[in-house]
Amino acid sequence: MQSTPVNSPHGPSPSGSYSQALDVQGATRWLVISGQIPIDRAGVVPANFAQQADLVWKHILAQLDAAGMGVANLVKVTTFLSSRQYAEENGAARRRALGSHAPALTVIIAGIYDEAWLLEIEAIAAA
Repeated sequence: MQSTPVNSPHGPSPSGSYSQALDVQGATRWLVISGQIPIDRAGVVPANFAQQADLVWKHILAQLDAAGMGVANLVKVTTFLSSRQYAEENGAARRRALGSHAPALTVIIAGIYDEAWLLEIEAIAAA
């Protein structure tokens, strides 16, 4: 599989670590990752946003690993934030998890299922 960032000169440039589009060629497998939430295996929700975001990315990376995939296989990420105030911290957590990989990205400010959760992230990977 090969994925190539597509950022048309006729549209806005990405303002962060993402691509406006990703051209995926040669993929024969798709992994659709349900919304991952900030709860650890003991049922504990971390108190602050950075810890919650890092935990959610840990869950996403674990799902990728379980499918024999990695960060480079991510082609689309959708992040749901409970508040706009977490936008910068969210970007920082994504960069910690993904490094220079820049999948297609959507960030939505939404009411999250549990008020203790400050974010939820779903993703699509291809191989």
